[in-house]
Amino acid sequence: MDSLPLLADHPYASFLDQVEKPARYAGGEVGSVVKDWASVEARVCLAFPDVYDIGMSHLGFKILYKLLNDDPRTLAERCYAPWVDMEAQLVKRGLPLVSLESARPLRDFDVVGFSLQFELTYSNILTMLHLGGVPLRAEDRGEDDPIVIAGGPTATHPEPIAPFLDALVIGDGEEKATEVALTWTRLKREGVPRRERLIAIARLGAVYVPSLYATRLDPDTGLEVVDRPLVDGIPFPVERALVDLNQYPFPDESPTGGPEAIFDRMSIEIARGCTEGCRFCQAGMIYRPVRERDPEQIVDTVMRAVQKSGQDEVSLTALSTADVSCISPLVKKVTDRLTKERISLGVSSLRAYGLEPDLLDELKRVRATGLTFAPEAGTQRMRDVVNKNVTEEQLLETAERVFSRGWGKMKLYFMIGLPTETDEDVRGIVETGARAAGAGRRAAGKGKPVDVTVSVSTHVPKPHTPFQWAAMDALAEVGRKQQLLKDTVRPYRAVTLKTHEAHASVLEGIFARGDRPLADVLERAWRSGARFDSWDDQLKLSVWEEAFAHFGVDRARYLGTLPVTARLPWDHIDVGLEEGFLAKEYRKALQSRLSPPCGKVAGTFVHHTNLEDARADTRRLVCYDCGVACDMTQMREERLTFLDRLGAHKRSLPVLTGAAASPPADAAPSPAAASSPAEPAHLGGAESPPAGAAELPRESAEDPSRAEAAAPPRAKPRAPAPKGRGGFRYRFCFEKTGPMALLGHLDVVRELPRVLRRVGAPMTYTAGFHPKPDMTFSPALSLGVISLDEYVDLRLERDLDPAALEALVASMSAASPRGLAFRGAVKLGPEDPALSKLIAGARYALAFARSAVGADAEAVLAARCSAALSAASLPIRREIERIAKMVDVRQYLVRAEVGGPDVLSALARAGLVGDLVALEVEVDIRGSGAVKSSEVAAVIAGEPGGAPGAIAPPPHRAVRLQLFGRAAPSGSAAGERFSLFDLERARRVKSAPEPAPSIALAADAE
Repeated sequence: MDSLPLLADHPYASFLDQVEKPARYAGGEVGSVVKDWASVEARVCLAFPDVYDIGMSHLGFKILYKLLNDDPRTLAERCYAPWVDMEAQLVKRGLPLVSLESARPLRDFDVVGFSLQFELTYSNILTMLHLGGVPLRAEDRGEDDPIVIAGGPTATHPEPIAPFLDALVIGDGEEKATEVALTWTRLKREGVPRRERLIAIARLGAVYVPSLYATRLDPDTGLEVVDRPLVDGIPFPVERALVDLNQYPFPDESPTGGPEAIFDRMSIEIARGCTEGCRFCQAGMIYRPVRERDPEQIVDTVMRAVQKSGQDEVSLTALSTADVSCISPLVKKVTDRLTKERISLGVSSLRAYGLEPDLLDELKRVRATGLTFAPEAGTQRMRDVVNKNVTEEQLLETAERVFSRGWGKMKLYFMIGLPTETDEDVRGIVETGARAAGAGRRAAGKGKPVDVTVSVSTHVPKPHTPFQWAAMDALAEVGRKQQLLKDTVRPYRAVTLKTHEAHASVLEGIFARGDRPLADVLERAWRSGARFDSWDDQLKLSVWEEAFAHFGVDRARYLGTLPVTARLPWDHIDVGLEEGFLAKEYRKALQSRLSPPCGKVAGTFVHHTNLEDARADTRRLVCYDCGVACDMTQMREERLTFLDRLGAHKRSLPVLTGAAASPPADAAPSPAAASSPAEPAHLGGAESPPAGAAELPRESAEDPSRAEAAAPPRAKPRAPAPKGRGGFRYRFCFEKTGPMALLGHLDVVRELPRVLRRVGAPMTYTAGFHPKPDMTFSPALSLGVISLDEYVDLRLERDLDPAALEALVASMSAASPRGLAFRGAVKLGPEDPALSKLIAGARYALAFARSAVGADAEAVLAARCSAALSAASLPIRREIERIAKMVDVRQYLVRAEVGGPDVLSALARAGLVGDLVALEVEVDIRGSGAVKSSEVAAVIAGEPGGAPGAIAPPPHRAVRLQLFGRAAPSGSAAGERFSLFDLERARRVKSAPEPAPSIALAADAE
């Protein structure tokens, strides 16, 4: 049943609290931008085909959102794929999918831009188009429909999704996003027909318009390929866009303050591209050349981003941060700036080898419990096949360095199904993990925990890589290899093996190397219920099986070996690589031959960390003619400039020399080196793969656990233990209305320290190994319950007088997400009791629509209240995580009556308007628990359900009006209530009531 609308004028307001994580659809975050539609030329909806939790971590969305909204000619709003429960609600109610900022349907925008990160999100694109009121197929769109455009790594092989898209941006999207949007809208205003507009878009360059190209069957493969353009003057092949990153500084602000994202931190892109040339890695190929951001710009961006977002964790991210030329001095400089702010630093895809030991100690200050590396293959031969320039000796050295510095865990990522793989290579995966565990035990010392997790996924050959022609293992073969791994790991207690379901990987492989006819399969599967195919619990294999069978599709044609001489379905997309380069690398792979990292001096694994050594090394940088035009002289000079700007003039510690510093040469055996392996380039974007503009791919998104490879440690920096608890205690009162009432309690707990950081009010932290902001909240509310009277006790470093405290309260409200407002604060002394000692009860307003209660609503509800108060008990069934128990509401219910004008006025302040009737109820809050407002509404005004004790509450909306203490023991109706700001009364409470429930009891109590 629908409740009273929680968000004014929002189309979903009446039912949001019926879906999982309703705040996903509410908007209102700090940093979100709402512009006047009439003031701009072009309106763009950035559409991410996965849930909010994942899309909010996406770097490309942040880049494009900032660029488009900073331009006075354009606006950008966001939309994420609705989860299956929300989709069902929208279909049931005939409502469209709307944007977060203005709640407008997708069909109202001029441009709908999708991020193509992963093939298994294609079905979600169809869902979003359909729910957004946009015709699915490009050929069915009319003159007034928006242009549907896409970008990202998967845009480089888009044929299976191409019939649903009007255009695709190839490469970097920073310049193209604004250019395409303005060109489209200006031509539309001039009355230019849709097809002519599309031709104009194609002529901009780096834009592929599928409807303007003819296709044919390739006789060597039986796959449909793009043959020629149908219009003069459009490019063929379509070349990618490439930008100078320093002309487009990474945004220092983006929306934050909603439900917790998968990677809940401020991530900063420090480079794009990778030097390593791993042959399975699409990102390493399509984002060449390596482009590094100016380190001064990075440091400044980090500090501004921390202040604006309030985040307590920053991540420096790139495909392989270890190969950023100035990574060591950059990390040191950023760490120095962040430590004093109590902000932790994470660095994704960072190797341990070759880095100065003191840098590892710097990273250890964030107290990670484990690090992640990706050898990718279990034997040296296979590492040479995939061009993983790392040896087992380096891996063992990594284990020694990591565990000797106090880390307790290490995760190693591998793949099975790589070209030329044998059973020996498969067993070598576990054996490599076991040897790493042994090295770790020796380094950690006796009695120290050593945990090595070996995580194994299935290789998917991707377009634009040397393995694009290779066959993918059949499901049966994958299963056999996984069993071989399980048999091999049994004797090794220190090694934990994780393997992953391969069905999704097979589907990914089909659509990665697929052609345009697969669009029919995709649409049929979608119409039969395919959604969120990258989620194991949502993948419907039977739906896909039926769709392939219906169209007679031979899946083996997409998964088998492809002739190197054949034309492929993605050959019309030019990612900048010289023709023949990938084939040459493929042949070298089959011969187990390495190619050295490019852009480095032959014989080195990492760049010089100081200006003195860098200037002294005059050797040539390696270039093996991939086709990307790199200026090696400029590259060398830029690195010297970066080191100089960071003040890295002298070597701080000796560096490894001789054999220990020498990498394997091309076609030569790989010598040992005192180093550790890189996390893979293809995982660099797993943390938050940028889209459109800075798209780093989710190559391994079929394996959600792989995303952890890019996830920096989440612990906070160790701080000296304060004397006592330190700081100055304050009690703040705040209210949660609108979108904030849809956030869970823990989301609110996360948000408050961010608010304080935004306004520059440093908090004190708890002592111990995991310092946290020192704060205590009043009891949690159920999702969807509005509150006008919430409290938090916290400690700040500064002693504030009343005027300064009042100013702080005002600035905190201004720096909060929509719906979070601070109403006052008092300073607490050492003798003032904590909230948990004071809170004895709460007052609620339960609002009902008069039409739902009946003609004489006040009389009906008054009678119900009288009956409830006269009852000896009011049992109700409470179910938590499928465990039911009976709760007697009467034990907690103190007062219930029809609310007067003051209550209706409070409802209006809470955003609830209309012809309403309200109950005012008072309940006890005890240490043993409390009752939920919904339970009170149920026993007073609800109807019995099917199960014993089940009572369904009528449609209503609850508002917490007040939390209070009592001068008499809990449970006494005669106890005199007092405000939690009334410190004088609070200090006189000698016999304190039962303490209020802790946060851990919040699920049982409001």
